[in-house]
Amino acid sequence: MAAQRADARRNRALLLAVAEQEIAAYGADASLEQIARRAGVGSGTVRRHFPSRHALLAAVFHERVEALCVHARDLAAGADARTALLEWLGAVTASASTIRGLAVALSRDSTADVEHEHCASAQLTEAGDPLVRRAVRDGAVAPDVTVTDLLTLVTGIALATEHHPDPAAEAGRLLALTVAGVSPRQG
Repeated sequence: MAAQRADARRNRALLLAVAEQEIAAYGADASLEQIARRAGVGSGTVRRHFPSRHALLAAVFHERVEALCVHARDLAAGADARTALLEWLGAVTASASTIRGLAVALSRDSTADVEHEHCASAQLTEAGDPLVRRAVRDGAVAPDVTVTDLLTLVTGIALATEHHPDPAAEAGRLLALTVAGVSPRQG
C-alpha cells in the first residue's frame, strides 16, 4: 500500500479531530456534512477517508477501544476470574456511558450487515472472551453466558443512561444491579 500524501494525512487527522468534537456534541449521528464544513474540506474528502459512518466511528473510538482491549488482556492473568471480568465490564460500561456515541457505535456494530475486524464490537468481543471463558470455567458465571451477551447488556445500560445527569454513576449502579440480580438474597 502506498504511503498517504502529507496533505491527505493532515486532512485525515483534522477530520478525526473535528469528528470527535461533533460526535461528543451530537452523538453518533453527527452530520458528516457538518464535519466536512468544520474541517474545511468537501464531503467527498470525508468519504474518501471514511467510506461509511461506521468507518468514521471506528476511527474516532479506536484509541479508547484499544485501551479497553489492553485492559482485558492485562486482567486475564488476575487471580480471581469474577473480579477480573467485573472490573473489565465496569470499564467498558463507564466508557460506553460517558463517551458520547460509543454505545450507539457498539449497538450498530452488532447489527451491521458486514462485520469486520476493526469494528469496536469485534475487538471488544475478542478481548473479553478469554475473561468470560475463564469465569465460566471457574464457576463465577453461568455456563451459557457469552461475551456477546455481556456486551449487549453493557451497551443497553449505556444507551439507557446517556442523558442521565451522571451517566457513569447511573450506569455503574445498573451494572451492579444486573450482576447482583433482582431477586432478594436467600439466607
